[in-house]
Amino acid sequence: MSSSYDAVLKLLLEAVEKTVEKPQAQKNGISVGISNRHLHLSQEDVNALFGEGYQLTVLKELSQPGQFGCKETVTICGPKGAIEKVRVLGPVRSKTQVEILAGDCFKLGVKAPARLSGDLDGTPGATLIGPKGSVQLKEGLIVAQRHIHMHTSDALVHGVKDGQMVGIELDGVRGGVFRNVAIRVTDDSALELHVDMEEANAMSLTSASVVEIAN
Repeated sequence: MSSSYDAVLKLLLEAVEKTVEKPQAQKNGISVGISNRHLHLSQEDVNALFGEGYQLTVLKELSQPGQFGCKETVTICGPKGAIEKVRVLGPVRSKTQVEILAGDCFKLGVKAPARLSGDLDGTPGATLIGPKGSVQLKEGLIVAQRHIHMHTSDALVHGVKDGQMVGIELDGVRGGVFRNVAIRVTDDSALELHVDMEEANAMSLTSASVVEIAN
């Protein structure tokens, strides 16, 4: 009887340890996703740029569930210049959104604000050129506000909530702290910090980097 009891107790303790270890491992570090300039298109604009009824072609699955890089690219034109071969990301959205780097503003001749995805009111527009036509956007250009995607369970582990602004810190020769990092919590997000290439270069961040939320 004692032997059976000990065996059952051991199994229970192992189960508890596994349950505790996973959140602790997540809390120790957050992986980094680095983005270049890109855009998200509505189906209406997909039709205008690539042809009526066109469906985006999956090139590569991205780290966030359901998101993917597409084979398709377009040219972005502003008052002063253009940027060619800008990657489209899928799936299609209800409204077209173009995410550029801060340095791109000078080339295009626009003043794109730092915004979270979907916050497009009052942003500048641009002309998009595809193989089958063009689209004149009245708004939609932003520089992506740095943010952390989190599942609801990750938010509990890290003690944060959707919409909260935090700092993240990184060790190393070019390490430092980024303030004003937005927390974005949904039931279908994977834990990941999203920064653009300019921000990543400033701190020598790579896709192999791990960061922590600053106290």
